[in-house]
Amino acid sequence: MTGLIEVIDGGLGNAIQDAGRFGYRHQGLAVSGFLDRPLADCANALAGNHPAAACIEMRGLGPTLAVRCGPLRVALAGNVAATILRANGSSQALPAWQSATLEDHDSLKVGAVAGGTAYLAISGGCAVPRQLGSRSTYQRAGIGGIDGHALQKGDSIPCSQSGKRDFRETRGEPLDHGDGPIRVMLGPQAAHFTDEAIETFLNTPYSATAEQDRMGLRLAGPALAHASPAAADIVSDGVTPGAIQVPANGLPIILLADCQTVGGYPKIATVISADLPRLAHCPPGSTIQFQSVDLAAARHALAELRQRWTDWARALQTFLPPGSLDEAALYGCNLISGMVDAGGFLRGTPPDLPWECS
Repeated sequence: MTGLIEVIDGGLGNAIQDAGRFGYRHQGLAVSGFLDRPLADCANALAGNHPAAACIEMRGLGPTLAVRCGPLRVALAGNVAATILRANGSSQALPAWQSATLEDHDSLKVGAVAGGTAYLAISGGCAVPRQLGSRSTYQRAGIGGIDGHALQKGDSIPCSQSGKRDFRETRGEPLDHGDGPIRVMLGPQAAHFTDEAIETFLNTPYSATAEQDRMGLRLAGPALAHASPAAADIVSDGVTPGAIQVPANGLPIILLADCQTVGGYPKIATVISADLPRLAHCPPGSTIQFQSVDLAAARHALAELRQRWTDWARALQTFLPPGSLDEAALYGCNLISGMVDAGGFLRGTPPDLPWECS
């Protein structure tokens, strides 16, 4: 049955995203989609959704939502927490990395995201209309999500009511992306830079600046010298999320999910797919160090990421929230293994994930 959520306060920097809008880059349309796909998949798994279901990506102050037609299961993934305001006047904390069920007239007030990106999944996914095959919000073109804009007061988000009433909720440990250098493959225009510039790029820390959004991330640090003044420009060619452009001022720009499809700045390197999600968590002032790897290492890193997510999903546990006294739920719980099916991920062949190694 159809569920419904009303946006009471849109917060800041929140929009509906899914796995992305593929097949239209030749027409100049960005892929968009999750900045951190594995983290979004975690939120969806906790809520019992398919990994690619549309959810709310949060990059600042979280939204306040009210359930108009429930029950609905919700879950947070990332460095964020929320408060559930029950219709009877009571309240309870909802930390990240576990689900909770909201009834009619309950509200959810999400706090600020600490230093990066977080996701709020809702049972069945955010069922806004697909545009060009995706529900992802691309604000520059005004498509996807809710009329192509960030969440705002008065918006309605259709979803799916929780099916069979189950008092058990799901929880898991935080998914760790790890640290260390951001791995890149040099090029495709590495020859447009001096050898000293390549050496500086790979051996000097850079800082994330406040000039960042879903389109790109500008870095501060030593300027990278082009081989000649003319080498600072190229005939515009294709770019992709992860490409690192260096304009004439020598300061790198890392392109992200909403990046343009072509560009005229030479690209010194490209971030490997396995490390792209980490770029969603680079607040101003954070340090970024680069490391050059080859194609084999990039594929191995992607396979490791997929395995780490699968291991995370297999370790999910069910639990009864405090105050749950339903005997059928108690007797039906598997108190030994406590394992859940992570939205169907563990049944048969895993879904085709864009960050999966082919």
